[in-house]
Amino acid sequence: MTERKPTGVSFESWVDKQIREAEQRGDFSALPGFGKPIPGLERPYDETWWIKAKMQREGLSVLPPSLTLRKEAEDAGEAVSAARTEAEARRLLNEINDKIRKALLMPPEGPPLNLRPFDVEAVVGEWRERRGRG
Repeated sequence: MTERKPTGVSFESWVDKQIREAEQRGDFSALPGFGKPIPGLERPYDETWWIKAKMQREGLSVLPPSLTLRKEAEDAGEAVSAARTEAEARRLLNEINDKIRKALLMPPEGPPLNLRPFDVEAVVGEWRERRGRG
């Protein structure tokens, strides 16, 4: 715990002394990101940057759940196209199908879902054709 600022010492010099002593002890060298550039410095300033970063870290979205799931399904379709193995493609399809089936049983808030589970065999068949493994 830090000590109290002594009377008669300017606040700035007391803080500077605390920082200098912490640097000498190596207290800052174990912090995450030490020695790395600060992310996002090249981007224009956004006053809500910290809210967006927190939402990204927490996996939160401002979209209604139905639209979030539609986006996940779209991303899953692209991920399947880029899958290296048939097993990976099947895993991706089964994961998104589980989410879609759960949403169909208890429709999420927001606009209509307008999704149905992927036909795994048909999509994997197309995947094989694109790779010349059909």
